[in-house]
Amino acid sequence: MNISRIHDLLPHQLQKYPQPDCLAAKVNGDWVKYSTQDVQDTANSLSLGLLKLGLGKNDKVAIISMNRPEWVMTDFGIQQIGGISVPMYPTITVEDYRYIFNDAEVKVVFVADQELYNKVVAATMGMESVKEIYTFDKVQGAKHWSEVIELGKNDDPAKLEPLKAAVTPDDILTLIYTSGTTGSPKGVMLTHGNLLSNVTGTVPYVPVDNRHRALSFLPLSHIFERMLLYLYMRIGVSIYYAESIEKVAENLKEVQPHVFTTVPRLLEKVYDKIVAKGLELTGIKRRLFFWALELGLKYDTREDQGWWYNKQLSLANKLIFSKWREALGGNVIAIVSGGAALQPRLARVFWSANIRVMEGYGLTETSPVIAVNRWEPENNMIGTVGMAIDGVEVKIADDGEVLSRGPHIMKGYYKKPEQTAEAIDADGWFHTGDIGELIEGKFLKITDRKKEMFKTSGGKYIAPQLIENKLKESVVIEQVMVVGEGQKYASALVVPSFLGLQDYCQFKGIPYTTDAEMIAKPEIIDKFQREIEKANENLAQYETIKKFRLLPKMWTIESGELTPKLSVKRRVIATKFKDLIDSMYS
Repeated sequence: MNISRIHDLLPHQLQKYPQPDCLAAKVNGDWVKYSTQDVQDTANSLSLGLLKLGLGKNDKVAIISMNRPEWVMTDFGIQQIGGISVPMYPTITVEDYRYIFNDAEVKVVFVADQELYNKVVAATMGMESVKEIYTFDKVQGAKHWSEVIELGKNDDPAKLEPLKAAVTPDDILTLIYTSGTTGSPKGVMLTHGNLLSNVTGTVPYVPVDNRHRALSFLPLSHIFERMLLYLYMRIGVSIYYAESIEKVAENLKEVQPHVFTTVPRLLEKVYDKIVAKGLELTGIKRRLFFWALELGLKYDTREDQGWWYNKQLSLANKLIFSKWREALGGNVIAIVSGGAALQPRLARVFWSANIRVMEGYGLTETSPVIAVNRWEPENNMIGTVGMAIDGVEVKIADDGEVLSRGPHIMKGYYKKPEQTAEAIDADGWFHTGDIGELIEGKFLKITDRKKEMFKTSGGKYIAPQLIENKLKESVVIEQVMVVGEGQKYASALVVPSFLGLQDYCQFKGIPYTTDAEMIAKPEIIDKFQREIEKANENLAQYETIKKFRLLPKMWTIESGELTPKLSVKRRVIATKFKDLIDSMYS
């Protein structure tokens, strides 16, 4: 069948490879599975129920929930009547909800649970546009989403066919508000055609099919996991939703997925835990562990390092790396990483362990994938974000900015024509705001954010992300922000990896008290000084970090220093720690 709108994916899967476990989630300790037919039937009933509530084409419906099958069925229910979904992060503030509900003119809201219901009630106080709020969990005094399904249950699904047919590829599918690191959120208008072009452009590079399972835990409110949802639907991959980020390790062992998507931060945590376990070993086991790790760090996807290296690596895979694969469920064919830069050493180690990490790159405005590293070693270049996907053009502007053009580029920012014109030029090129280069004319390497680069008083430009990624290679550094705009030299605010620090103290026989007390101890400051000097060895003289300050607490979304995508809010951090930063230059 012809797939020209996202909602065509459901009947397509039903016709080509109906799955008994199209979607699955854990409820009260058991995995509850929904077949493709279940998903289609529920989406139909929900569509008919929404029509009875008076909703129709172009009406906005918000979804605020962690990943679960209800999220997906609601999404398809909205699409089938030509409605526009407005997904939002469960972690944002009441003020952000209020702003988005008003800006998008949302009419109905679906929320997960009691806590989110309370936030939405507070946000919609005195707001006339929002007519109804429904919950996925049973919440005292709230309307349950099953009421909408019941409204449409006995109606004829054939009524939906003309409405589905009236939706065109150029119609808006979703409005996604990007929080960014400054200013009010902007609504990105993505069409059915935008998302489908991305699905179609990535299908050839996905090494899984309708015999495989995916574990999903990155938020569906973000375009990365959302596009992957549609991609999995297109090729018939069964999707299992993790209970929570905390339970991912447990769920990996239960579901034994063949594929999952992640952000580098989670891979860093997996790696740090593995290394921490290695440090606990003694004798021959410890020596073997670090011998295997050393081999892994030398791995290169594009270079055969000879029979002796390959022989050793094969042995390391049997003795050491097989346990890593077991920890990920034992079946992983590929991991797709996006959202931020992946440290090359992580890519090397995972590839050497037969865990193929496909690092990609894109933005909400590009639906999202612009480029991705392929599954085959010869088409994967570690340290880059890969080659452009089918149908997507990439070029580097004179000032180094990465530009992209193609059917994946958003329709624009909702109600913001001036900002749309700033982002998309007259020739249709979208300006990403990232600085990059094309290696061998085809592999895209992102070096920094255009707006985040700063100039020292000596007139030298510094790209902070490159230095930050280098520093985060240390097992005792969790988060870091490089500063120095208009100053003589670059400095850094450093949040230690307190687990890594505890392991180091145990190894050195240093008694560990509290996090705040430890970072004031001279021997600990010395340790971080050495880590910074090690990173400085690979930097140009003007880029080196001359001073640093240790912070006792992690930056989080809740405390306001990180965006929901886990990017650092540089302005917020610079304001919050102004005195500390000034002390490095006084």
